[in-house]
Amino acid sequence: MAPSTVFMEPDNLLTPKEKNKLRKPVVEKMRRDRINSSIEQLKLLLEKEFQRHQPNSKLEKADILEMTVSYLKQQSQLQMKTAGSFHKSSQFDFREGYSRCLQEAFHFLSLHKVRTETQTKLLSHFQKSQAAATEVALSPGNPSTSKQASPKAASPLWRPW
Repeated sequence: MAPSTVFMEPDNLLTPKEKNKLRKPVVEKMRRDRINSSIEQLKLLLEKEFQRHQPNSKLEKADILEMTVSYLKQQSQLQMKTAGSFHKSSQFDFREGYSRCLQEAFHFLSLHKVRTETQTKLLSHFQKSQAAATEVALSPGNPSTSKQASPKAASPLWRPW
């Protein structure tokens, strides 16, 4: 067999259309390799989840993608539920803390024998606030039972200045 010589045309002799024809298969292969690599990474990341649903089956790429979408939806719903319960818990903690703070301030002010006009007004304000906080604390998740006073009907906020 005689050696053959392959004649390659320099780049400047190829038209842009010919360059694209030569480049297209290489670019397409790189794209497919990226897709396959990402699917394989998903498979490795969610391997335990896949084993739970389909323990002894060879997964096709479409199966991996479908199960990943399903898993992400499930995690998203779980996260939303957790965030909602955290929000309710933090509201309850705030109410409890506020009520406790009012009790402490009321106790401190009531210890002193000397009553100034400011102290009397402040004690009266705290008693009203404590009654409202207790009422809200007794009905934490039920907005229909807690009294929502309009701003015009509520007494103005007392300030000592």
